[in-house]
Amino acid sequence: MSSSTTQVNGNAPSSGLLSPESALEVLQTHYKTRDGLAVQQLMDSTIHGGLTYNDFLLLPGKIDFPAHVVSTESRITRNVVLKTPFMSSPMDTVTETNMAIAMALLGGIGVIHHNQSPESQAAMVRAVKRHENGFISDPVCLGPDALVDDVLDIKARLGFCGIPVTDTGALGGKLLGIVTARDIQFAAHDVRLREVMTPVEAMTVLNAESLSGSSEGAKLAAANELLRTSKVGKLPIVDGEGRLRSLVARSDLLKNQTYPLASKTEKKQLYAAAAIGTREHDKARLALLVEAGLDIVILDSSQGNSVFQIEMIKHIKSTYPHVEVIAGNVVTREQAASLIAAGADGLRIGMGSGSICITQEVMAVGRPQATAVYAVAEFASRFGVPVIADGGISNVGHIVKALALGAGAVMMGGLLAGTTEAPGEYFYHEGKRVKAYRGMGSLEAMEQGKPGKPVDNKATTGKGKYAVSKSTSQADAHVVENAATARYFSEASAVKVAQGVSGDVQDKGSVKDFLPYLYAGVQHSFQDIGVQGVEALRAGVKAGEVRFELRTASAQVEGGVHGLNSYTKRLFAAV
Repeated sequence: MSSSTTQVNGNAPSSGLLSPESALEVLQTHYKTRDGLAVQQLMDSTIHGGLTYNDFLLLPGKIDFPAHVVSTESRITRNVVLKTPFMSSPMDTVTETNMAIAMALLGGIGVIHHNQSPESQAAMVRAVKRHENGFISDPVCLGPDALVDDVLDIKARLGFCGIPVTDTGALGGKLLGIVTARDIQFAAHDVRLREVMTPVEAMTVLNAESLSGSSEGAKLAAANELLRTSKVGKLPIVDGEGRLRSLVARSDLLKNQTYPLASKTEKKQLYAAAAIGTREHDKARLALLVEAGLDIVILDSSQGNSVFQIEMIKHIKSTYPHVEVIAGNVVTREQAASLIAAGADGLRIGMGSGSICITQEVMAVGRPQATAVYAVAEFASRFGVPVIADGGISNVGHIVKALALGAGAVMMGGLLAGTTEAPGEYFYHEGKRVKAYRGMGSLEAMEQGKPGKPVDNKATTGKGKYAVSKSTSQADAHVVENAATARYFSEASAVKVAQGVSGDVQDKGSVKDFLPYLYAGVQHSFQDIGVQGVEALRAGVKAGEVRFELRTASAQVEGGVHGLNSYTKRLFAAV
């Protein structure tokens, strides 16, 4: 036997082998570089070209904590932080009232599309803001001479009937009583409320003066405690003269318990976000949205670096300084710089990366999404402007990669289309239960509301302040300028150039089951990487401690399901 051959007796290391106890020391002293690539090496376009999410992986770290402690809290604008980094896209087959409410309850945010009339879009924003409250500062009120039929009408439109009755029929009037579902259960429609209401003498009422000097949070906590102990559905707040000032609802307490991650403002209302275009008439649309309670406006354009968008950003920041502005879309630092300088509070990244988008193919313009996210996020972070990765998200892994490259959140369209909360009806195609899904650059979206084209014009019911969307699509299709054409600068063209396609996506069930799956998946992925939150991930990437590896085409095949005759792919099981 050669003297250079190492011999091992049992488990004991022989001469020439290092002691196992020294493994960590050897790793630190004998290897100058860590495994994998730093993000700067990975994203060097001069060497690797443009990368998509499928072109690389993150390397695992050390697990010394359970997955449930991972925080996915992240910032999407200068002043808005979400508990989960998920946003739904402003597309007419993805986000309307139901999706926006569900996303906010689950810690994300839904962006209501603008391929509809301004009034219909404002009604959707109002519905989101009314879904959950702390102190309800603008409750629906009726006068004593209103009819039971008025209560039934409000219930049909707004979904509730616990309505305060004041002498003026409005907030600020003297509280006379409250009318509930039980009060009117067997009453005729033409009976006046003074005959059936529960009088104020029989109600539990909180005097606002007893809460003076407390912080807003302490006031709400005290009101909620009285609401719990009194076992009533609604708790009116009155001043010393008995005038109604606000209201607290038991239903909001239950929502707090059911949805602890919900995205809420300081007033304990859900965040409402909506998209608008960048033309002059969009200023009137924005005014209606702000009146309805809009918190975040998304400027919807496939190419955000335009004089129209820059002027719109300046208009919004000067007219509505409390409204957060997310500008875009952009894929380069040069585009981002113009919008940041104009005053954008956040940026939306992506051009041609969506599953239904063909901009890169048709226009020869765009950028691979992973490269775009990294380049813009790195630049925007210097100015404290968060970015949103919009498009190209097909699974949990893509979400984690986008966050690792600097995104504050991901915006999803196709991943959420087909859920129960997405607009539209289910139908069967080739034996599968599906919903329609189309790009806003598709000809079908561009022709929505086109003169002579039959459309649904029964989107809203009711009138005035409490009008709400009711149709399946929830959108009034008759619009002066189609939002899809405006987004792609095609509104004046005799010939429209499609930058998207139409299709269908398979039924995914409810967002209330699907988003928790994404949330848990992100937590487990962070655990594998060895970081306990988005900020820790970002810091690790910047310091070079979180490493990456490029994937060849064969590596991508190896990383997928292979070698099976057949298989069933179930992503999650709702408990």
